[in-house]
Amino acid sequence: MNIGENIKRIRVANSLTQQELADRCELTKGYISQLERDLTSPSIATLTDILECLGTDLASFFNEEVNSKIVFREDDVFVKEDDDNYIINWIVPNAQKNSMEPILVKLKSYARTKLHEPHEGEEFGYILTGTVILNYGNQIHKVKKGESFYFKSNKHHYIENAGRTQASVVWVCTPPSF
Repeated sequence: MNIGENIKRIRVANSLTQQELADRCELTKGYISQLERDLTSPSIATLTDILECLGTDLASFFNEEVNSKIVFREDDVFVKEDDDNYIINWIVPNAQKNSMEPILVKLKSYARTKLHEPHEGEEFGYILTGTVILNYGNQIHKVKKGESFYFKSNKHHYIENAGRTQASVVWVCTPPSF
């Protein structure tokens, strides 16, 4: 079995770049590149981490039949802090293989997410704490705790926190793109 080739196939099927996979696995892009070209071999622990970030596991990767995970616990969550502006919690770590990808975004005071280019799909957000400003194309919407947003992803979009306290948003994207 060509482990690297299969990892690349799954990564591409999930529309992830090598850098995105590396970030999710806390590895370097160079390591992912070498792995995909079978220039290096991962440890079992590293392979397990990579496969989890790709939405699969060792048994599925090696073509054994397993049941899909349904319930996710706190220790399943993958956390990534971005530029000291926000924290992304992948609350369903294998969501890349599914039709939608839910995340929990914790947006620090006076911070904003990256600008998302127009792409295919739809997005939904529910504000758990704080207030965010949704920038969607040329439109600006204030969304408060307990409110939600829903839009087609065909315009530039991002959210920002104009408040002094952290804002938390459950954000669901289909197809997965985070």
